[in-house]
Amino acid sequence: MRKAKKVVEAVKTALIVLLAASALILGWRTGLFNDLFRTVPFFGSVAELMWGAAASTEADGISLKEAALPLYIVVTDAAGGHYGVKYDTDMRSAVYDRTSSILNEALGSASEPREISEAEWREALLGPGVFFSYMKPVKLSVLEGWLKTRAPLFPQDVSVRNIFVAFGKDRSKVFLQDHESGLIYGADTASSAEKAQELEIYSANDAMFAFETNIKASENAPYALILNGNEHPDIHAGPSGSSEEVLNAALEALGHTDEVYAIQPEGDGALRCVGTQFNISVDSRGCVTYRRTESLPPVEERPTLSEGEMIETARVIIENTVGAMCGNAEVFFESFEYNAGYFSVCFGYSIAGGRVYLHDDVNAARVNFLSGIVRNIELNFRNYSYTGEYTRLLPERQALAAAGGEFMLCYSDTGAESMQPFWH
Repeated sequence: MRKAKKVVEAVKTALIVLLAASALILGWRTGLFNDLFRTVPFFGSVAELMWGAAASTEADGISLKEAALPLYIVVTDAAGGHYGVKYDTDMRSAVYDRTSSILNEALGSASEPREISEAEWREALLGPGVFFSYMKPVKLSVLEGWLKTRAPLFPQDVSVRNIFVAFGKDRSKVFLQDHESGLIYGADTASSAEKAQELEIYSANDAMFAFETNIKASENAPYALILNGNEHPDIHAGPSGSSEEVLNAALEALGHTDEVYAIQPEGDGALRCVGTQFNISVDSRGCVTYRRTESLPPVEERPTLSEGEMIETARVIIENTVGAMCGNAEVFFESFEYNAGYFSVCFGYSIAGGRVYLHDDVNAARVNFLSGIVRNIELNFRNYSYTGEYTRLLPERQALAAAGGEFMLCYSDTGAESMQPFWH
């Protein structure tokens, strides 16, 4: 009797499992669980992501990750002393990790912003707070995605390079500058001024904003960070690998290693890879051109991606290709463009706080979208490392005066093995 009861229970369990599995399969096929799976981190392949399944989403869209960190960060203490970090990228990343939550909280709790004068903005910059400046402007809506916050009362279409959280006696304020119009917005926040205590570990290092100098040219770049010291590292530049290694890296990162394809040598180290749904060309300099040849799905099945979502899709692809093989350099989001029916997301190389210019002024990477789907990609694989040697440049005050305004540390990669820094 007991044995028969066990058999009955086992049959019941098997039926429950079978019914549950059938329900899951039916739900999956009918799209019943689509909204549920949009709220969990993306676990699909890169190939699925390139079809617009960019996937990890929060309640209102894809969960984005920083495609660029600030070029420099300035922490100002109660006495008005500045600690600035720009060329030490490891330290900049550490400071950002400590301060990004302050910016997140300040933006997320910001009240109705008001337009403020430049005099009020500059006065605030001389008081306690933390200032962030990006190498290239970023839409506020994209920056919010990177910070996992929302500031709905601010204009979402502003392009931001400079943003500042000011610590008051009780509460903080947040200020940002629209890069295109130059207008400056300020708002009170619910962020506690006690956040300032978290930054007391950073001692002033004689950094200053350009407007604090008596240099006439500073009015053309008032919020440039001026640091002491004028030695910057020389860089060794070279290929990320052979044509075969670069091709294999691209195939793996783009999710094509298990597909059928043929590789054809084209002379001078160049290769061409032809698959059933894609073509890849690799030249002797490590430039990879990828093109999808499969047909687009019906219009109603194509994804609708925001600017931030396209940047995130491109970031994942780039992180797993040129970003994984660039040595001591970083790849950073540079621009979002629309041309000839395509949306293009462009990334550049930087190292030691300097911008790297490639031959023919090409990008480190460019990802083109058509109807929310990745159609073609250009990847320039390069590898950069420190030589241990340094070049002495003009002091930054003199560089500001000589440039007549904004200047930047740069490197030019013309294919030679060594790159020296210069002001541009």
